[in-house]
Amino acid sequence: MTSRKFEESLDAIEKILCEETVGYVGLSKDGIPYVVPLNYAYAAGKIVFHCALSGRKLDYLQANPLVCFTVGRMAGQIQRHAEGSACEVDNDSVVCYGTARILEALEERKKALDLFNRRFNPDADEISLESASKCYAVEITISHITGRQQHGEERFYWKHSFEP
Repeated sequence: MTSRKFEESLDAIEKILCEETVGYVGLSKDGIPYVVPLNYAYAAGKIVFHCALSGRKLDYLQANPLVCFTVGRMAGQIQRHAEGSACEVDNDSVVCYGTARILEALEERKKALDLFNRRFNPDADEISLESASKCYAVEITISHITGRQQHGEERFYWKHSFEP
């Protein structure tokens, strides 16, 4: 196996994060993993999503705020490969590591929900405080992030750290 050479390229990573709409947040509580698919918004080193006012996701986040968030996409078709040859498929992926925070303050929650809402509907009106009070928003502050892109024989590996 050849070693991977990672290049610093936040732009390439952010491009994938901004083009995709479904991500998977990995949580852990008492040694039990829990991975949830969800819609999200990304801006300036942070992932934002919304959730109910109670439930498993919140229970896990309150027990352990350290999370992993990932997106991936197929960029080509899976091809049959000859026996003994490498199995390759064109794909892009991003893996984020960070700390999640449940936004409980109503104004802060409203701001995050507006960001989320405008990601999917750029012309949307601002969310009312009443609407914001009916769900939580969660903000993941990314500490470090990696990305991978494979198209044909070309493979690129990226990394970026948001920590000083």
